[in-house]
Parts: sequence; structure tokens; C-alpha cells
Amino acid sequence: MSYAPLHVHSAFSPQWGVRSVEDLCAAARALGLKHLALTDRNGLYGVPHFLAAARAQGLIPLIGAEAKKGAQRAVLLAQNAEGYANLCRLLSDLHCREDFDLAQSLRALRRGLTILSDDAAVLAPLRRQDRADLYVELSPGHQMHRALALSRELGLPPAATSRAVLLEAEDYEVHRVLRAIALNTKLGRLPSDESAGEGDRLLSARALADFFPHCPQALDNTLRIAASCRGDWDFSATIFPAFRGLADGEAFAQLEARARRGALWRYGQMSARVEERLQRELRLIRDKGFAHYFLVVEEIAKQSPRTCGRGSAAASLVAYCLGITHVDPIAYNLFFERFLNEGRLDPPDIDIDFPWDERDAILDFAFQRYGARRAAMVANQVGFKGRSSLREVAKVFGFPEGEIKDVTARLSHYCTAGRAAAAMDRDPQFQGETLSEDWRRVLALAGRLDGQLRHLSLHCGGLVVVPDEIRRYVPVEVSAKGLPLIQWEKDQAEAAGLVKIDILGNRSLAVIRDALAAVKEHTGREIDYAAWRPLDDARTRELLCAGETMGCFYIESPATRQLLKRMFGEGRTTDADDLFEHLVMASSIIRPAANVFIREFVARLRGKPWSCAHPLLDEVLRETYGLAVYQEQITQVAMALADFTAFEGDQLRKIISKKHKAQTLRDYHAKFLDGGRRKGVGKEILNQIWAQILSFSGYSFCKPHSASYALVSCKSAWLKANYPAEFMAAVISNQGGFYSPLAYISEARRLGLAVLPPDINAADLAYSGRAGGLRVGFMQIQGLSRAAVAALLAERRRGGLYRGFEDFLRRVRMDVADVRLLIKAGCFDALEGKQRRPALLWALLAHRHAAPGASLFDEAPPELPTPPPYDDRQVIAQELETLGLLISCHPLALHRYAIARLKPVSAARMGAWTNRYVTMIGWWVTGKTVQDKDGRPMEFVSFEDTTGLFDATFFPQAYARFCRKLSRLRPYVLKGRVEEEFGVATLTVEWVGFLE
Repeated sequence: MSYAPLHVHSAFSPQWGVRSVEDLCAAARALGLKHLALTDRNGLYGVPHFLAAARAQGLIPLIGAEAKKGAQRAVLLAQNAEGYANLCRLLSDLHCREDFDLAQSLRALRRGLTILSDDAAVLAPLRRQDRADLYVELSPGHQMHRALALSRELGLPPAATSRAVLLEAEDYEVHRVLRAIALNTKLGRLPSDESAGEGDRLLSARALADFFPHCPQALDNTLRIAASCRGDWDFSATIFPAFRGLADGEAFAQLEARARRGALWRYGQMSARVEERLQRELRLIRDKGFAHYFLVVEEIAKQSPRTCGRGSAAASLVAYCLGITHVDPIAYNLFFERFLNEGRLDPPDIDIDFPWDERDAILDFAFQRYGARRAAMVANQVGFKGRSSLREVAKVFGFPEGEIKDVTARLSHYCTAGRAAAAMDRDPQFQGETLSEDWRRVLALAGRLDGQLRHLSLHCGGLVVVPDEIRRYVPVEVSAKGLPLIQWEKDQAEAAGLVKIDILGNRSLAVIRDALAAVKEHTGREIDYAAWRPLDDARTRELLCAGETMGCFYIESPATRQLLKRMFGEGRTTDADDLFEHLVMASSIIRPAANVFIREFVARLRGKPWSCAHPLLDEVLRETYGLAVYQEQITQVAMALADFTAFEGDQLRKIISKKHKAQTLRDYHAKFLDGGRRKGVGKEILNQIWAQILSFSGYSFCKPHSASYALVSCKSAWLKANYPAEFMAAVISNQGGFYSPLAYISEARRLGLAVLPPDINAADLAYSGRAGGLRVGFMQIQGLSRAAVAALLAERRRGGLYRGFEDFLRRVRMDVADVRLLIKAGCFDALEGKQRRPALLWALLAHRHAAPGASLFDEAPPELPTPPPYDDRQVIAQELETLGLLISCHPLALHRYAIARLKPVSAARMGAWTNRYVTMIGWWVTGKTVQDKDGRPMEFVSFEDTTGLFDATFFPQAYARFCRKLSRLRPYVLKGRVEEEFGVATLTVEWVGFLE
């Protein structure tokens, strides 16, 4: 007795399915089943993962979906490639067409599909067209007798399914919670017809047969259907875009010609080394069929003069010669095989950063060039995780919003919902509290939701272009921004052979663009972006070595600034090429899993004697002081130490970075040990090197990627060192970076810049910097409409500077609320004087209509009272109200008398107090909660005073005592011991208080 499960939902059925494809496949095998169909609702969201999971369990996978629109529904199974393409097209129409009708669409797209339904409105019209491959679905608990009657009435064969959503009884409550979240209702109010039944489980053949003693053919038909459907699906073939209709040979010839022209542009002449590398890369690109892809990427990259081609593609000389990337792969010894090698089966992609506010225009160009028929964006499959899943489950259980917020706000960001209960039991934030049983139930259910697919969102940059029609490869939906969106995320798209181009928005490229434009406007100096060598400048090198990199792309975090200071030390000098190489190392080693190696790395860099763990590694690890720093060094180490091929080494590198890797990683570990032993390497050394390899399991970079980022970092640093006003204005205006606007304003003061308030005649929408001053832009005024700013700027350009408040009122029609904000923010102080703010508000009241929200009109105001000016306290209150921060002074300046009584050590003099206990005053800048080796929470916090930034460490014991005081909104009194390592001082906090 057997059957084929033809209607099965996984967790890839958004807010319907419960179990992973791995769980379902394992359960099907345990039940002795040979086939398994995945039929997630309205999508093929998990098909590539499902195919891998089914094969791992020895199952024959069937591809399908349950299409449901309104009251109409049907299970659709792909018999062959044509059926699969039609299924993708039909599901795309279901998501993209408002007038979608399932029965009508199936009449047009049914070739190659087997259709199961108990919906007469779907089956009857199809039966009149053709009875082949039509079945009536019979399912226990779903009006089976009515469906059997429909089968007899239409003369269509029955097929038995269990509409499997669940594997165990405990899954039912998880399913109901998902449905309540989807419908935004309380669990107790969930309609019964909006969820699956308790019996909708994956059943054994005998259990399902017990429901069909009167209709055994319903089970037999499932086997006939399975036999008629393809089960040997292979998505491994790479699907390349087609460049302007060129044949493969024509595309390669064009690519080679462009690469050679680019080599002359980059190098001036073709050396033997360049020629050899170019030939080797071009041969591999030709053999792998990548010529079209490179040409498409080049065309897109040329749409902006400022880009950062990054990722492993930056190791390609061809990409460098085409202008896609900007770091010389020969000069910096970049490993091309990390990007493309003979054995690589999956398609690599090329990542290009554009200024963040140009990205939409770049995507518009790509879709205009290739059309929505051929191009679509890669999805983010947004799941439930951490605090968000906890919040959603608590809502459907009816907990008050305030209580939910109180609990979730105290949970650490790294805490998953599945570990929340245990974390809360020992988290100092919950000290002294006992969780109720209701909350423990919520926590348990939220843990089950972790990773469940909720909905799709737009990937930050992935664009897929195919040669013909994207909808024959994967269903397409429409994103909130109106762009076509495939149903797969990047890993599944890659597994299915789709080559993506990552078109990413980078705020620092916009910072560089805007700062360079301001420099040109103010000084006439124009920088050639492509030929720019920022490290030839001594001031830039000094800034980088001192770690004064706040605002500089990718090297501004507290951890990275400290690392740079430790690496280079005070007063240490280095030449441009040496400094660049070390910046590349810094941007790659600064990852959590490498913390154990960072101290040793710095010690070796600063003179500690060292040697590689084995002579075979000298060539691979010499440049990084005998330690593995870059991703591709995994591949190179495995090749050198254990005779891996480039392909095997790259596979090891990929497995290390994947989450589901245990068995395969054990196999590679055994291969690594065997290969090392054959080459005479001792077990202790092999284990030591393996530990370094495992450190790459977290977020890590390859050297080409780090080098590309380091070049952008250096350009940022050059601007900060040479044009700090223009640079800091661009940093704040582009609203990116690691810190708040207040922190950047404090940095501007430390650079000697005068911070100037928004001014009706001098300010622009964005911040502006010039001649030692940083001017706050109108964008900082909270609640001020963009229409108001546009109107006042347009009139200022047309009619010249405003001569006074009355002149402004006559010339600009603006909502009263917007004018009031301009007054309170001090925009008229330079014209009228700060003391006249109350009088200006009276003048404004005299010009308004009786109706609220009316515009101003031009009649002269009557005589008005002369109110007294605001005192300093009121002016500061208005500054905070309108700007959200203080610009007239540092917040600590308001507490100068209380600070003076404490006689604290300043940030600027902290290094002179090493190994001594001190009192310091700090304003919270940024913090990062982590776990120590025993899993206890602790926190690194950056503070500032009026003299500089300083970093403080709250070890677990101090964190447990004071974590509830870290509110960020007050000036802190910090007591502790100043510690120093490699010349960098930090404060180990032992006591925390506040200034009154």
C-alpha cells in the first residue's frame, strides 16, 4: 500500500505553513514514502531548497503550488519544463494582475500541468476544454463526500490528499498563531475557515487509506500522477543575460576588445604580466560563458562616474580594465580564483555600489534597457525573528501594547525568540522578575516562528537579467516600489542558475560626490575620481594612522578606530602602499569571530617575532603575519596544506559561511586532516589552522572586497583631512554613517569648525560647509515641510536675499506652522536678532487667516505688543524642540558647574591616567551589547565630553549592575580604571551615576 503526497505546505507558505522542507522530507522518508510534492500557497518560494532536501533523503521531488485567489483554489503540479514555465507564469499573474481569474488563467496556461481541485468553478470550465490531467481532490475533513459527488458529476477521477500543513499535534497552535498574525486578529477570534484543520497532516499510506475504504482509486491515482510528473529536476545550468542580441562569439570578441583598451587606459602599456593575466581570465570567461554578463555589468556601471565595484569580482583584471572595479588586482595580489575557477559550478556575481540617491535611476536605466519581461529584482524573504516575532505573538494573545514594549525593549538585539526565555532568566535587564506562564507560552511559540516566511521585500540590490522571459524561470511579484520581484532570495536564485548583479546604494559615495562638488565650487579644484591617489597625501596618512576616522566609510566604528590606533600607534609613519595594504587587512579582520586573533595580529604587526605555523603556509600567509585574514585564504591554505584543488578549497570556503553545514563540514575536515597528514603536517598544527578556518564562519570579507572598501575609506579620509567643513556637511546631509548628527557635530567642533544655525539667507536644504564653518541645513528642522523649504529657496534664488521678516512674509506664501518652526529654529536671528523671536511670532499671528492652516497674505500688520525676549533656557528649549539636538553648544556645557565640582579626567587626557582609577563625565554616543565567552551580556559604549571621544567597557558584572541606567539621554558620571593596550586607553567601568 502506497501513495504520493501531492498537497504539502512548508514554512515557505507565507503565514500558513509551519515546518521546514528538511523536516517534511525527513518525515516523508520515515513514513516510507517515495515521492513528495511541495505545493506552497501561491508560490514556489522554497523550490531550490526543497530539491536539495528531497535528494538528501532519497525522495523523488515533485514541483507544484496551491493557487488560491478569493474562493477559487487548485493544486497545480508541473509535469515537465513547459508545465513548470506555465506554473511560474500563472503564479506571476496571480500576484501581478488585479483582474486575475484562476479558471480563466488555467484555460490559457494548463499545458504541462496536472490540476487537482474540489472547486467546481475551476474544474467545470477546464473539463469542457479538455478532461486530461484533471482530478477532483478528496481530503479528510474537507467536505470529502461533496467532493466525491463532484467527481462523479463531472466524470473526473478523484485524487486523495491530506493537505499536509502539520507533522505533529504541537504544530497546530503554531499554525493558528501564524493565521492570527496574518489576519491581525486575536487568537480567540480566529475564524475556523481561515486556518487548516487539526487533521491536515502528512500521513502514512495506511493512515490515509483508512479514510478511503469506499474509494481506494483515490490513492492509486496519486501514484499515477506522480509517475506523470518530472522528478529529476535540474536547475544547475547557468542562465546568462544576453547583451544587445549578440551571439556568444560576438559578445566575447567585444569583451576582449574593450578589456584590452581598458588595460592601456589603466596601465599605459601592456606588460607581459598584464598580458598573461588578461589572457588567463579571458579564456576562463569565454569557457564559462560569462562574456554577456561582463558587458551588461559594464554598461550599468558606466551610468555613474562614482562607483565601487566590490566583492570577489574586484580580483578580476578584466573587471578592473572595464572600469567596473577600481583596485589594481595585480599590484595588490588579488586572488582571481576566489571569483571564478575551472571547477566552479554556481555563478559568481558582481557587486557595484552607487551613491545611494542615484540607485533608483540606475535601476530605471536597467529596466528601460532590458525590460520587465527580462529583468527582475531578487527578493528578501522576510521571516519572523527575535523581538519582532515575540511582539507579534504577544499581540495575538492580547497582551497590552505597553507590556509588550517593556519586555521586548529590554531584550538584547542578538537574542532569538527561541532563546528568549533562557536569556530573560539570566539577563540583568530582567533581574528580580518572574515570568508568568502566559509569557512563557508566548516565548515558546515565538521561538517556533523563528525563520518562518512572512512576506517578500526588495533585496538591497540584486538584479537578475535573463535572455528571454524571467517568468518562465521563477514566479514574479510586484514590490511596494513597483519593481518586479522574483520569489527567491539570493541563495536560491544562485542555486537555480540565475546570475544576479548587485546594484547597491552606498551613502559614502554620495558623501564623496557632494564633498567634491562643494570643494570645486569653493576652491575651483577638481579631482579626477578614477585617477585619485588619496594616500599620496601626508595629512591623510596621519589621520588614518591616528584612527581619527569618524565619518570615514567603513573605518569609523569604535572597534575599527581602536584597531587603527593599535596597529599604527601614535607618531608611526608608513608609506602609501604599505598603509593601504594594512587598511585592507584591518577592514577584513575586524569581525566578531576573529577577535581571538586580533590581539596577536597587532602584536606581530608591531614587532613581535612570528613565523607561520608550517613552512607550506609561508607563501599564503606571509603578507598577513602568518594569520588567515581574508576569506580566500581558506582556499589557499587548504590547497597548500592539504592538496585541495582550487574548486575544493572554494567549496570549503562556501561551506564555512553557510548555516546548514555540519555533515558536509565534517567531511571536509576529515579530508583536510588526511591531506595534511599525507604532506607530513602534524595533527596539532592542522587543528590550529582549522580553528583559524572556522573563524570565518561569521561575517567575513575576501581581500578584493576589503581592498575596494579600503579605497573608498581612503578617499573619505582625504576629504576629512583636507576639506573638513565640506566633508562633515556631506556626511550629515546624507544621513548615513555610524553615529547620530549630534555626534558628527561634536566631531566638527573638534576639527575646529564653527557650528552655525540654520539661516533664512545662508542655509540650504542640506548641511553646508565652508571656510571653517558648518551650517545646519533646513533638513534638520523637525516637522518643516519640504514644500516650504522648496518655496523659500526658489524665491531666494529668484528675488535675492531676504531683507527682513516682513520682506519674507510678502514674498513667500507658506503655512503658518512652517513659519513658526523657522522662527523658533533661529532662522531669522541674523536678520532680526534673537531677542525679537517673540515679536516675530506676534507678527506672524497678525498675518494669518481665521481658518487654521491658512496661508499668509500681504497686508501690513497692525500695531503689535512688544514682548520681552526669551531667556537662555527658553532659547535652548526651542532649539531642542525644532532641531532635535543642541547646536549652540555641547550638551555637557549646560552642566559645566556641576562638572567642575567633580574635577573629572577629560577624554583628551585619559591616556595619562593609565592603570589608575578616575572619574569621567560622558555623553552617550553609541553602544554595542555582546556576549562574553560564557554567554553573559556585556557592553562596549563610546562616550564623549567637550574634549573628545572615549571608549568604555562594561564587563558582565558592571553591566548587570548598571544596564538599566544606560538610557542614553543624560550626562553620565563614570568611575573606573583606565586600561591601555598597544597605546590605546579605554575605561573599565565600575560605577555609574548621573549629573543632577
